[in-house]
Amino acid sequence: MATASVRGPVKEHPRAVTALLSILGYGIVIGTFLGLVPGDLYPELTLGQVNLLADAIAVINTAATTLLVAGWYWIRNGEVRKHAAAMVGSFALILVFLVLYLTKIGGGGTKEFVGPELVYYAYLLMLAVHIVLSIVAVPVVLYALVLGLTHTPEELRTETPHKRIGRVAAASWILSLSLGVVTYLLLNHVYGWEFVGATIALPVA
Repeated sequence: MATASVRGPVKEHPRAVTALLSILGYGIVIGTFLGLVPGDLYPELTLGQVNLLADAIAVINTAATTLLVAGWYWIRNGEVRKHAAAMVGSFALILVFLVLYLTKIGGGGTKEFVGPELVYYAYLLMLAVHIVLSIVAVPVVLYALVLGLTHTPEELRTETPHKRIGRVAAASWILSLSLGVVTYLLLNHVYGWEFVGATIALPVA
């Protein structure tokens, strides 16, 4: 993704940078779920606002998935610049998703699936795969991004595992985001749900 070969600490130590960014991301997310993040960091949300954020998150995830697929297609056809733009754009959307998601969880709460038992178990399976892939893929995605932003296309091909890591990162995120959108549709538009308020927020009106 980079256009020039510039030596620096990030380029010299991509694994260490990836580890630091991963720890920071995990800490923020886990802290929010456990109620360790100060409550005033997130605004108090109404149920309507929680639903609006859920809709926005689904749109963002769909757009990010589209960019990931496009980026994969472009790199397979040798269009490096388009590939780089798509991957950076998809990561930016994922960051927006994370902000909105944590705001929804920290300031509002979560919704639990209500529907037929068979569908419920299928929903839980898809949700579990979505969550596990989201968690496991974080360092892989970050490593591919750090390499891409600090190396020239030639260096990426000859000096780094960017191609192999990027393939794993893209595949895992495409599957994770796609399952996230499917579970969103099942929860919000096909079947029903029950609302569970956030532990660090006041009850939602």
